[in-house]
Formats: sequence, C-alpha cells, structure tokens
Amino acid sequence: MLKSCCIYCTGLLSILLLIAGISLVLSNVFPHFVDAIAKKEVVLKNGTDAFNAWKDPPAPIYMQFYFFNLTNPIEVLEGARPAVVETGPYTYREYRPMEGVTFQDNGTKVSAVNTKTYIFQPDMSQGPENDVIRTVNIPAVTVMERFKDSPLVSNLISSYMRSTGEGLFVTRTVGELLWGYEDELLKALHTFSPDLDDVFGLFYKNNGSNDGEYVFYTGMQSYEDFARVDTWNGQRSLNWWTSDECNMINGTNGASFHPVITKKEVLYMFSSDLCRSLYALYEEDVIVKGILGYRFTPPSEVFANLTVNPANAGFCVPPGNCLASGVLNVSQCKQGAPIIMSSPHFYQADEMFVQDVFGMKPKKEYHQTAIDINPLTGVVMQAAKRLQVNIYVEKIPTFSQTGNVRTVVFPVVYLNESVVIDDESVKKLQLIVTEQNVVENIPFMLIGLGIILGGIFMFMMCRHKIPESTAAERQPLLSS
Repeated sequence: MLKSCCIYCTGLLSILLLIAGISLVLSNVFPHFVDAIAKKEVVLKNGTDAFNAWKDPPAPIYMQFYFFNLTNPIEVLEGARPAVVETGPYTYREYRPMEGVTFQDNGTKVSAVNTKTYIFQPDMSQGPENDVIRTVNIPAVTVMERFKDSPLVSNLISSYMRSTGEGLFVTRTVGELLWGYEDELLKALHTFSPDLDDVFGLFYKNNGSNDGEYVFYTGMQSYEDFARVDTWNGQRSLNWWTSDECNMINGTNGASFHPVITKKEVLYMFSSDLCRSLYALYEEDVIVKGILGYRFTPPSEVFANLTVNPANAGFCVPPGNCLASGVLNVSQCKQGAPIIMSSPHFYQADEMFVQDVFGMKPKKEYHQTAIDINPLTGVVMQAAKRLQVNIYVEKIPTFSQTGNVRTVVFPVVYLNESVVIDDESVKKLQLIVTEQNVVENIPFMLIGLGIILGGIFMFMMCRHKIPESTAAERQPLLSS
C-alpha cells in the first residue's frame, strides 16, 4: 500500500512540475524579474557600479586620427581632381572623467562637465606628432568665405596673402593641425575683427577642456531616462538649425545607455561634435570577450538629404541650401568655418563625394560608427565613433589664390574614437550574465525535473506487479 502511494505521488509531482514549468515559461515571470532588478540597480547614484563607470570610465579609450595628404596641389589649382593619401593613425589615449558632479532635484538629476584629455601614444601611431601633412588651408578658406561678398575687403586680403605667400593649401605638422598654431593671416585680421582667433587647430582648446555643462537624468524615476541629457549649457534645445525637430537635444551623450535594451529600440544620442542629435538602430548580435551584445549603428537616413529623409530639411543652412546625402554642414556652429562633417571616406554618402576625390575607399568594417551594448545592463562593451572633417572648397573670383579649383568637399582628417570593455568589468558582467541565465532557466529546470520524475513514475509502474494468487484460489468453484 505504501509503495503504491509513493508511486502515485511521484506521478502527481511530475505533472505539477511540468505544469508549473510550462506556465512560468509562457508567462516570462523570471525574465521580467531579472529585468526589474536591472532597472532598479542601474541608476546614477553614489556607490553604484553604474555611477562609478559613468563618472570615470574604467575601460581605456583611444582617439585615432587619419589625415589625408594632398599629392597634387598645383594640378588641383588648375581644375584637376584632388588626389590624397591616407596617413595614420596618430593615436592618443583619451581620459574623460565627469567633473563637478552635483545631484539635483532629490537625486533625479545630476550635473557635470566631461573634461577630456589626450595623451599621445607613439607606440600605437604611424609616426610622431611632427610628421608633416599637406592639406587645405582652413584659416585662409574660412576668411575667404567670410569676406567673399565684400570686394574691397577681399582685394585687400588677397593682396596681403600674395605678399606673404599664403595660398589655398598649407603644410603643417600633425600636432599643429590638431592642437593649434599661430596663423599669420588670422593674426593680421584679428586687429580689425577681434572675434577671429589668431590661433587655429582642428581641436584647438579641446585638450584638457570640456564642451560645457550637462544635466543628466539619473534614472531614478524611470529606467529609460538613465543618463539622458536634460540640458546642455543650460539649454534644452539648439539654435543652429532651421526646424524645431533638428534643434532637439535627444538621448544620452553616447557614453551610457539605459538597461533592458530590446532589438526594436531606437537609441538617441546628442553629439556636440556634430552639433546635433542622432539615433542608432539594431543591426546584429555580436560577441565581445565571450559576452552577448547588440550592435547598434546609425542608418544612412541620419545624414540623408531631405529628398530621402524630409525630417532633415532643418539641417539645410542657410534654408534651402541642401547638400547631397551623407554630409552635414556645421559651419553655423564652428564660427563660420566651412566645415562639412561625414563618415570616413564618405561612407554611406552620395557617390559624387567619393568620385570627386581620388583616394576615397569607403568600407563598412573600417568606417562605420557602431556601438555594442549588453542588452540587460546597457553597458557599452565595444564602440567606435568615426567621423570625418571636410572643408567646402570653391573658386572665389575675388581671391586669385583659389585659381581654377573645382567645387569639392575636401577631406582633411577622420577620427576613430574607440573603446573595448576592460577585463575587470568583463568579470563583473560575466557574473551578472551567469546569474541571469540561472534565474531565467529555472522554469526549464522544473520542466526537466518533471520529465525525470515522469520517467521514474513510468518505470516504477512497470515494475509494480499484481501479487500472484494462491493454489487454493486457483481451484475451480465446482468440482465435477
């Protein structure tokens, strides 16, 4: 009797475990539980891992610069297509701690400045900072564009440039082009136009400085607001573009993202380098140091012409002055310098830009911007921000220095700002992923246990035999 009871209890327990396991799988109770924990833990608050990583990123960040060395300056002045040779990388270790951190509004917001410092890494560079590069004379082009509609001023400036031998192209060292040099033309004009700085550098005043004060949401009220920018330099919107949509400040600063990210998510980021917000979409699953991540990349629509993406009409400055797809005119936020931003080698841009300059070879694996994110924690495991600085060059009749140059978006340099998660952070993330896998697999463990008990139940039923009858019981009831 006791044996039969045990057998049937085993069968009943098997059925209950199977029902419970299947119910939990269908209801997603444990994945929701894991997500709820992540949403609660990932917040900008003193003492949390998320706050420490946000305040002072533990992974090494590198900034690489690739210059385009012009090889045919005389021919270009005669109307030929520019021919350039990529030179680089020139690599710098980037340090970017958050400084002046102050919590606001009962811990729901936090203000800070993101100070960036760059240290040259000779062993990771093609050559020293005193390598010489021939490229377009950006200060001269900026001045010519600024005064081209003033004939008298243009003639005076052109005469001064002829007397000093200054032309459309210049030869400078890598260090000078990046961090600044005193330009004679700017120095001469500074007296008459004080707003013109007499020092020029692509990243002049950017080393050891910041791009202004940010106010971020901490994620305390909503996990989706984690590290989202509330204001930049006291403003909730920009004023450089011609539509409210294009002037919006959306998303994070691109260094942090909220937890529990799905493949259908649209990740918004604000980039002060580009003077605008942009977004990235899921592209594919990736494995970084053994951990699953989602790769997000900006689609071509982000820099598309208004004919492809009407929402970008506001980026046409002045209004109606729209360039072809794949480039962005940022002169409005770069003190009037005719700077055009794009992806390296005009990746995803209109083919005309690639054909206009000999030496452009766009390749996705080298020139695409990509961010690999752990979907549970929102931790950036690997990222590469790739941007190219170009100059809009055209023939200006009042300046003989432009010769017969053709109108071209001239590539000067492209940067690759990259990071890969450090080993210590990998260990922490692996522990979190392991715990996630264990918790999320509890229903399947219950189903497996139910199947095992079901097998034991069947085996015991087969072994359980009805007792044999006695000899007397086998005798017939009526004898003959």
